[in-house]
Amino acid sequence: MGAPTIEMEERDEAGKVSATYVESASGSSRRVDVILPKNTYSRWARLINVFLPAGYPNSVTDDYLEYQIYDSLQAFSSSIAGLLSSRAVLQGVGVGDADASPTAALLLTVVQESAGRLATILFAHKLGNSLVAECKRYRLLADIFNDAAMILDCLSPAFPKPIRVVFLSVSSVSRAICGVAAGSSKTSLSAHFAMWGNLGELNAKDASQETVISLMGMLVGSVVVSNVSSTFATWSSLILLLSLHLFANYRAVRAVRMLTLNRQRANIVLSNLIEQGKALTPKDASEQERIFEWDGILRWRASEITGHAQIGVRLQLLLASTGSIAVTGSIQNPTINLADLLETYANERFLLWVNAKQRSVQIVLKEGCTTASQLKAWTLALMVTRRLKRQKLPSSDPQGVLMLLREELGEANRNFEDFLLQLTLVGWDVQSSMLETRSGFRINFPVGHNAEGKKKNASGRHRSAEIDLDP
Repeated sequence: MGAPTIEMEERDEAGKVSATYVESASGSSRRVDVILPKNTYSRWARLINVFLPAGYPNSVTDDYLEYQIYDSLQAFSSSIAGLLSSRAVLQGVGVGDADASPTAALLLTVVQESAGRLATILFAHKLGNSLVAECKRYRLLADIFNDAAMILDCLSPAFPKPIRVVFLSVSSVSRAICGVAAGSSKTSLSAHFAMWGNLGELNAKDASQETVISLMGMLVGSVVVSNVSSTFATWSSLILLLSLHLFANYRAVRAVRMLTLNRQRANIVLSNLIEQGKALTPKDASEQERIFEWDGILRWRASEITGHAQIGVRLQLLLASTGSIAVTGSIQNPTINLADLLETYANERFLLWVNAKQRSVQIVLKEGCTTASQLKAWTLALMVTRRLKRQKLPSSDPQGVLMLLREELGEANRNFEDFLLQLTLVGWDVQSSMLETRSGFRINFPVGHNAEGKKKNASGRHRSAEIDLDP
């Protein structure tokens, strides 16, 4: 009996067969035949592949293509609109004006650049942490600021020079905010799209796409600028282009189905889990997601507002929400015994209190708090505020609030492990923390101090436990 034939296929990164190797034997001789498939890529397809990540579509998420189509459309329209605004800026600094001074134009540029760079520093400091968690919001917001800058540029030539300086400076600030928001949010979106750890290559291909689209936009824009000169035609073209730009951006971010749970997506998914016992997929949740949402709002199933929550706050803020008054760094007459609160959350990595009247929740995180603990705290906030909305409690009854918290915490503990399992099974990333949108604080307990030792550390109602706050 002859030796068996061996056949192997070689595939490229996209999963297509690039070669087939067949080893066969005839008597004492053996040979390997290399069978190359017919070229299944057209010239157009090979050109397109230059701008797509290696291994496409397997190397990226399902929402990548739709996002890139709309992103390319918005970049094209923005390039043309940018030429119209650039022409207005040149008119504003004196191009074509015999009385204009090069020095004045240079000084105006210095003022603009200074305003823009200061805005970059302040915006990055103020909202740096929320840019990742709310990347869809800030991706769209970046282009709103960019379009506002273009409108200000086009308005500036109609005003006297002192007012023109103000318009162009505000325009520079808007562009600076756009740069920070767009850069950070786009990085987060790219990390979402990259499935094979190919973030660097995906960004490089995205830069190639933008280069071609911007070049096409400049070529078409050159024709537009050459033929559009009247005020009415300029503004009509600008409004049309900016409308197309914002529409394409809106559709682009709507197409993205993030896998991480920020505050809004946590509201949608967790409330559905509590009420229906079923985890929504990232695709289902994205259909209910708002692009612009109030920070910290608690919504039940994306519709009913039940309250407001802050996570990662200072312990002082939680104590103040119990009805205490902060005077010169001290908490006077707290309405709840801190030791009782510590005992309630002895087995948790967080402390939570709710103002029953305002349905405002303060969540303090302990050192070593995991993403799962943060999600549990947010789940508890949803449960507590929903119950308070339906079952009014006297705002002056802190013990009643504490009892309610203990009941809801017990309910959350019975179901939360199952919640995490269901979320993981439908594709949610429960390892990445996206609930904190500001730099948060953590509390730690000195050695030998814990909830079990409350009798040693808290002898009366108005005595607070010794807790260190991280700076």
